[in-house]
Amino acid sequence: METFRHIGILAHPLRSGTAPIAQSVTQWLQARGIETWVRTAWDATRAQPLVHGSDLVIAIGGDGAMLRAARVCAPENVPMLGINAGHLGFLAEVSPDDWEQSLEMVLAGDYWIEQRMMIRCEIWRGEDLLGSSDALNDVVISRGAIAKSIRLDTYIDGAWATTYHGDGLIIATATGSTAYALAVGGPILPPELKNILVVPVAPHLSMDRPMVLSQGAMIQVVVDPHTATEVVLTVDGELLASLESSDHVTVRASDHVSRFVRLRDRNYFYRSLLDRLEPRVPARAPSGPEPKRVNNLVVSRQNPQ
Repeated sequence: METFRHIGILAHPLRSGTAPIAQSVTQWLQARGIETWVRTAWDATRAQPLVHGSDLVIAIGGDGAMLRAARVCAPENVPMLGINAGHLGFLAEVSPDDWEQSLEMVLAGDYWIEQRMMIRCEIWRGEDLLGSSDALNDVVISRGAIAKSIRLDTYIDGAWATTYHGDGLIIATATGSTAYALAVGGPILPPELKNILVVPVAPHLSMDRPMVLSQGAMIQVVVDPHTATEVVLTVDGELLASLESSDHVTVRASDHVSRFVRLRDRNYFYRSLLDRLEPRVPARAPSGPEPKRVNNLVVSRQNPQ
């Protein structure tokens, strides 16, 4: 189990309520002899040197803060602990009301590390690399402000697959399967999977089903020359580039992974997800007898009364 003696704190720069939490956490850690640094206004360029050499980064904010921090921490192999100060906080682990108890558990070693796959995106114009970035959630190629559909020629492992004609295309990780991809009808993938998910957005007379690519696959998307409207590319919701006709984008598994400090049980994912999808249904223990198991498989269960 890792020992955390040098901890950084990244508060969401656009959420004013995160700064007081960051200050309280800093004082609490320093009182216990932990070396700390804190930033309440930051970008990747300024945060990267601080993350290097840190044992842990505490990100304070919503899921957007987790995504931004993940792209900074993953190249340094530094784990993250999220304190939720946003609306959803699906990636965050700690409530802002009980962060002291949670940090006590972390410092005592009562935690586990969850690793999540990231994807690497590269943008090419001919032989020139225009830009690249890792994503924890997704890479999205979509139309701009004008409501006209775009055409995207799509290749999987070098072979032409299809041409999408619609509002855009989402290329997501398992983590991203519960984000934008879920909102447009994509499947839910458990976070330990290392597959890439491809989901079209508002397809018109073209392939309209999501695809889950095999582990290790690479996808290439080319802006069709007949596309005459603006095409933009975003990474985890942040604009990376405007694309032109014949530009191509490649996406594959990144060499980096995001590491999250978890305090919940290792099977937390489905319960956490369903609590958000069905907020009116209270969480409860299943009633009735335990299911009969054969070789660890459920074979029968009586209906709850």
